[in-house]
Amino acid sequence: MSERLGDRAIERLGDRAVRFARPAVPARALVREIRSWPGVIDVVVARDDVGVYFADVPRVDPARVAALASLSDVPEPPREHELRAIYDGEDLAALVAEVTARTSRAVTRDELAALHSSRIYTVETMGFLPGFAYLAGLAPELAAVARRATPRTRVPAGAIGIAGGYTGVYPFDSPGGWHLLGRVVAVRMFDERGPLLALGDRVRFIPA
Repeated sequence: MSERLGDRAIERLGDRAVRFARPAVPARALVREIRSWPGVIDVVVARDDVGVYFADVPRVDPARVAALASLSDVPEPPREHELRAIYDGEDLAALVAEVTARTSRAVTRDELAALHSSRIYTVETMGFLPGFAYLAGLAPELAAVARRATPRTRVPAGAIGIAGGYTGVYPFDSPGGWHLLGRVVAVRMFDERGPLLALGDRVRFIPA
């Protein structure tokens, strides 16, 4: 069941949630505003959509959804994290070959690691596992890397992956289709307090 809002749709997900297209505004501002709606218990901001979960039957005012497009973020210092990383991932050699072929310049493993660790990343959205942060800001040479043609059935917790313009750290052992560059050390991405990273946080990887 869907309700039209101009060229957008508010789509019902079961009997206590809705989904609609994500407007081009900061994720933190979206979460803050939507959590103020009556009956909302959770908000999930993905790359292209927003999921809103209610304690009871959803009552969504289309005008409120339309107004989200004009939100601005409340200035506040972003949290910053430095994650120690070892670049010894299973896909490192294949990535060296791919980047070398694309740039027509011989790239070494150390240079590839430097491309990744020299950037400051921003948590753009959270998905597909609890605590899995999609980190935006990859170097152009790495941003062009697509997902693996065949996902792995198990990626170890702490593995650093890249795919589709993002990098991220797997918080748990899980299946995964991203190319593995290495792993973080001396840190847990998810523990009894919840996820280490949150929307808007900034992240740097420091070679260990």
